[in-house]
Amino acid sequence: MTTVRTAPAGHLTQDEPRASFADLLAAEWLKMWSLRSTPWLYVITAPAVIAFNAGTAYDHYKYWYQHDGQSRTSFVANGIPLVDAFTANSAMVLVLALATIGALSVTGEYGTGLIRTTFTAVPARRSVMAAKVLVLATVTTVFGALGSAASFASAQAILSGRDASVSLGHPDALRVVVASALLAPVAALAGLAIGSVIRHTGGAVVNCVVVLLLLPIVLSSRRHLAAVLQHTLPFSAWERLTSTRMQRSNDLFPWGTGGAWTVYALWALAAGVLAVFAVHRRDQ
Repeated sequence: MTTVRTAPAGHLTQDEPRASFADLLAAEWLKMWSLRSTPWLYVITAPAVIAFNAGTAYDHYKYWYQHDGQSRTSFVANGIPLVDAFTANSAMVLVLALATIGALSVTGEYGTGLIRTTFTAVPARRSVMAAKVLVLATVTTVFGALGSAASFASAQAILSGRDASVSLGHPDALRVVVASALLAPVAALAGLAIGSVIRHTGGAVVNCVVVLLLLPIVLSSRRHLAAVLQHTLPFSAWERLTSTRMQRSNDLFPWGTGGAWTVYALWALAAGVLAVFAVHRRDQ
C-alpha cells in the first residue's frame, strides 16, 4: 500500500505554482466587474456628472440675454467657461460615487466572505491588496479622464453658440480637465482605504461622506488653522486647482497649485499604503 500525502488547506504544494502578480491583477479585474453594483455606479455616475456640467452651461446659454454688455465681455476673462466645464455639484457626485466604488471593492468581499477564499488561495495579503489598489486606480483614472473630457467638450460646445467658449489651449483649461479627472482615483482610493479599516459597507460610505465631503464644508476658510486643515483635503485641493482668478482673489489664506497637486498625490499614496498594510496586520 502507498500513502498519499495532501497539503493542508490554504498551503501550496510543490506542484502548485504560486500566483504571479499578473494573475492577481486579472483576478481583481474580474472581481471588480462581478460585483453588480460597480458597473451600475459607473453607468449612472458618468451621465450624471456630464449632465450637471452641460446643464450649467446651458443655463448661461439660455439666459445670455439677461447679462449686460460688460458681463458678456468679461465672461471668458473671468474664467466662467472653465467653471461650467466641471462644476462643484458634479465634483461632489463624482467623489461620492467613486468613494463608494472604492469602499465596495473591499467591503463587498468581507460581506460575502469571499475575502477568506482569496486569502486562502493567496496567503500574500499585501500582494492581493496591492493588485486591488492598482486595478482600482487604473480603472477610475480612465473613468475620470473620459468624464472630465466629455464634460469639458459638451460645456464648451454649448457655450460656443454664444461665442463664450474656450479651447483646451486656454491657459487654465488643461489644469481644470486634469484636476477633475484625477479627483476620481483619489476619491476611489480614499474609499478603498476607509473600507479596508471599517470593513462594513454602510459605515465605510458614511465615513467617506464625512471625510471627503462634509469636512471641507465644516472647516472654515476664514480662520488660519481651519483653513490649513481644509487645504489638506482632496476636495479643497480640487477647488483650488479649478478656481478662477476672481475666486482666488477672495481667499483670506491663499495657497498655490503646487500644494494642491501635492495633496492629491499624498492622499492617493497614503490611501494605497493604508489599504495594503491594514489588511496585512489585521488578518494575521
